[in-house]
Amino acid sequence: MPTAILGISAYYHDSAAAIIIDGEIVAAAHEERFSRIKHDSTFPANAIRYVLDDAGLEYGDLAAVSFYDKPYIKFERLLETYHAFAPLGLKSFLSAMPVWIKEKLFMKRMLKEKLSAFGDEKIPLLFPEHHLSHAASAFYPSPFNEAAILTIDGVGEWATTTIGLGKGNEISILSELHFPHSIGLLYSAFTYYAGFRVNSGEYKLMGLAPYGNPKSKQTAEFKEKIYNELVDVREDGSIILNMRYFSYATGLNMTNDKKWSKLFGIPPRSPESEITQDYMNMALAIQQITEEIVLKLASTVKELTRSDYLVMAGGVALNSVANGKLLRTGLFKDIWIQPAAGDAGGALGAAYLGWYLWQGKDRIVHGHRDKMKGAYLGPEFGEKEITPIIKKFNTNYEYIEDVQKLSHIAAQKIAEGNIVGWFQGRMEYGPRALGSRSILGDARNPDMQKKMNLKIKFREGFRPFAPSVLEEDIGKYFDLDRPSPYMLLVIPVNSNRLEPLPPDYHTLDLYKKLYHLRSDIPAVTHIDYSARIQSVNKETNPRYWTLINEFKKITGYGVIINTSFNVRGEPIVCTPEDAYRCFMRTEMDYLVMGNNLFPKSRQTQLVSDINWQEAFKLD
Repeated sequence: MPTAILGISAYYHDSAAAIIIDGEIVAAAHEERFSRIKHDSTFPANAIRYVLDDAGLEYGDLAAVSFYDKPYIKFERLLETYHAFAPLGLKSFLSAMPVWIKEKLFMKRMLKEKLSAFGDEKIPLLFPEHHLSHAASAFYPSPFNEAAILTIDGVGEWATTTIGLGKGNEISILSELHFPHSIGLLYSAFTYYAGFRVNSGEYKLMGLAPYGNPKSKQTAEFKEKIYNELVDVREDGSIILNMRYFSYATGLNMTNDKKWSKLFGIPPRSPESEITQDYMNMALAIQQITEEIVLKLASTVKELTRSDYLVMAGGVALNSVANGKLLRTGLFKDIWIQPAAGDAGGALGAAYLGWYLWQGKDRIVHGHRDKMKGAYLGPEFGEKEITPIIKKFNTNYEYIEDVQKLSHIAAQKIAEGNIVGWFQGRMEYGPRALGSRSILGDARNPDMQKKMNLKIKFREGFRPFAPSVLEEDIGKYFDLDRPSPYMLLVIPVNSNRLEPLPPDYHTLDLYKKLYHLRSDIPAVTHIDYSARIQSVNKETNPRYWTLINEFKKITGYGVIINTSFNVRGEPIVCTPEDAYRCFMRTEMDYLVMGNNLFPKSRQTQLVSDINWQEAFKLD
């Protein structure tokens, strides 16, 4: 009988479930996609039901359930931290303790109670450490038989950064950085101070950083103050934070706002308020420092392991700008990053640890492709599920059986300046839409970034978009000589495609910088002439590849805009109904769902139960 192991992450943020059968990833999904609660941290009951159903298993068929961290060690860290900082943190202590004593301290019992909804069989429960789960999620599905491992996030139990080595089926942790000294929490502190939400707005801070002026005296002063007052960065990449400036260890906020205001001369930015140059320069300063730390860590990793290859996971591994710069150093022959690098990916790592460490199974690497199946591991919906939506909403549509014809029509619509929702195949695992739950546009159109941000995504206009490019054409547009399938590398656009900057460029305000024509693919070219790339492989996602190839036949360009199929404040769409509702709430022009083409009809009315105020609510 096949051996199946269920992995779970839950109770912090981005709960998820993943299932492995005989060492192969069968299915994985975030709970938020089913519950429709962004970054849902609750027990992933819906995700578990999905992965079991997709695998064709009952709960009793499982060999083990593996949870992604050790709650008792995390509780130990909590108690020791409060003790170390006492009498500070009393309010936070009184808030946290009842939950821990009532629930989290008895995690094993609570998990068994939750899992009993799926069956009453006694299945072994495994509890690998948090950063070991991250390391497993990075190494085991990678295409390397041996690789150095670097995990960086906020905090697990005690560890905030780990260096390890993977070889065959074994993982060795060689070095750790411990709480409260955390690269992830340092970056999150600046996320908070810049007016974005912690644990979800870090990518906004990264997107804001290029708008900072690298030649500004203020940017240089910000960096100097960070280095002198906030963080001591050692040559090996380890850090020591000056905890007088941070409140996250015992408080309810990330920073000591009074001390930060005095240090930087600006107050914490109010969410949704105007973003001034001060905060752009601050974002650039901390982004550059984060990159410098990551590069120092990578040098240490190389020195400790002597490995030719590096794998990465943890929330900071989603910093695609740092990843791109690390790749370009040439320290390693290649780098592979887990597409679900955050806590959701811990579910997959935990399941893998059940197979390779608990079961002791051999690991065999075949070829140069990873084992993530393009990250297309979520639910898939066919005509059986789409047809009821057509009837429910009484919508206009055209069924086009021939995929080539359908792709050509969709590509033509994009080339004409239309925005197209693209709902196909299995949903992606991880935070990026990779051509299954995507909104698409023409990268050549200089107005497309503004239109998609403000009229489709309902989000800040400065936010950049990513290009999806045919894998075989990647070198024509970007300074990259290898695939980048998971949108985790920011790489320069080829210099022969660039337009010169005006002399006063760095003195312009945010939106004048944003709408300056920078290349012949302006809608995906960041203001520093880079792009966050997704390469599309014909075998991994043939339908998406065909669409882009048809666009190339029409326009000569094998590259389009790809952004996630959702509006601000909502998770990426999962079901046909999610997709159709999102389509009708925005100014998308067409929706392609399965083999069905839906035009935006002004006569089509949404059902009366849609709450329009909720639909447009901003986070």
